This record gives sequence, C-alpha cells and structure tokens, in this order.
Amino acid sequence: MSDKTGKAHLHNWEDMPLEKLNDDIDRRLVTGTNMMIAHVYIRKGGIVPKHSHHNEQITYILSGALKFLMGDAQDEEIIVRAGEVLVIPPHLPHSAEALEDTVDVDVFNPPREDWLDGTDAYLRDGSS
Repeated sequence: MSDKTGKAHLHNWEDMPLEKLNDDIDRRLVTGTNMMIAHVYIRKGGIVPKHSHHNEQITYILSGALKFLMGDAQDEEIIVRAGEVLVIPPHLPHSAEALEDTVDVDVFNPPREDWLDGTDAYLRDGSS
C-alpha cells in the first residue's frame, strides 16, 4: 500500500482485508512509505511468541489487555490495558499473552517487511 506519488490515501479498517495468522490472532494492515499501522485481534489466551525486530514499535490497546514479557530472559512483565500505550525500542525481545479478547493498534517504523511478505513464522506457526 506504499505509494511514492505524494498523494494522500484514505482507508477504512472495515474495508481492509482481515488476515488470519493462526487460531487466535488476526490482523489488518495499512502501510505507508516509512510507517505501518496494524489492527491486531487476539483472542483471550492467544500468544505472540518471543521475538525481536529492528523496527521501533508503539502498541496502543483499544480494548482488552496484553501481558508482555520483555528482554532475553523474559523477566520483565508489563500489563497493558485499554487506553494504555507501550513503546518498544528496536531489538528488544518481547512476547505477549492476551489476558482477555484484545484489539491492539501497532505502529512500526520502518514497516515490518516480514509482515508484508509473509515470513513472520513466529505468528503463523509459533516458531522463532
């Protein structure tokens, strides 16, 4: 969806394709030249396995709650609830578990190439 024409593009979340990643996680993406925004829908108990990436990430919880475990040892716990925002710096390992049905907005800079080309196996099949 990136466009180098210099034109603005209006999107409606409900019109964006819903991508099923696994039994517990679905998402919708909008990508610009330098940023990506995603709606991620995680059912209660759904797990985002430990991973890291070179992208800076901002996660805003619209509804529900996620429990993040941070760092190589996964020894820092942060619970993010509706209305709260978590900023995750590049290269910081993290995982998440949905404590309830959750809708989160993730913003990445630069866009997540693995999400765009389908090589995000950690979400699709739980591998690292």
